[in-house]
Amino acid sequence: MLPADGHVHSEWSWEAGEGSMRLACARAVDLGLPAISFTEHGDLTTWTVGSGLVPRLPECFRARLGADGLLRPPDLDVPGYLDAVRRCRELFPGLVIRTGVELSEPHWHADRVADLLAGGDFERVLGSVHSIRTPEGDVMVDELLTTRPADETVRAYLAEVLRMVESCDAFQVLAHLDYPVRSWPASAGPYDARAHEVEVRAVLRALADSGRALEVNTTAPSDGEVVGWWREEGGTAVSFGSDAHAPAKVARRFAETAELVRGKGFEPGPSDFWVRVD
Repeated sequence: MLPADGHVHSEWSWEAGEGSMRLACARAVDLGLPAISFTEHGDLTTWTVGSGLVPRLPECFRARLGADGLLRPPDLDVPGYLDAVRRCRELFPGLVIRTGVELSEPHWHADRVADLLAGGDFERVLGSVHSIRTPEGDVMVDELLTTRPADETVRAYLAEVLRMVESCDAFQVLAHLDYPVRSWPASAGPYDARAHEVEVRAVLRALADSGRALEVNTTAPSDGEVVGWWREEGGTAVSFGSDAHAPAKVARRFAETAELVRGKGFEPGPSDFWVRVD
């Protein structure tokens, strides 16, 4: 059996134009998944967007871009989202469907995070970093990789992730620690996590000390190096996340990734997480 998919977006995430909660559930049933979590975007940061990036932005991003160069994501419609989950639970009674939210930079927005979490019964809360604070404003990592040295950007990103882990307890799972890989510039050569091992291990150590779980995000292929470090730093739980923004992407690469994680000493546990086997 494939692992549960703990990181899926539907039409209730503002930038998931191809999302469909119903079709994602149908896909999960077809694949035989034990559970699926709809962790919709709780994007609370206002991004500063450089003019050079604007032509490459998806339409859903450009629609939110003001004349001042600031991109303001909309609030999650929590009542509408929860009602959609209720309807899907009725349609797919054999599938465990969990509510959830992905909090972007929650350590920057403590009050808004508290309000958001108080407004819904979220069963899976992810913490993630998508942007970095600069003198020009809060800028997406994707853009910084096009304007700054890649190594410098990754180190700044990992430093921000560490600050989030150490200063915020609002989330249960650290999402996509390898987020910069998605926009990694070809000019920087192949991405190698070992070039940032010290910084990655610092994040993993802090996360393990907090008793939370590490997500293995399958958007990009992985060689399992970071999962091995996670175990060495005391990590006890792993969550699998496709980060799907379209139903066809649910549980992508899960079969091979599960074998990789198993090879690093983790096995299916009593919940959606895989747990360390000593």
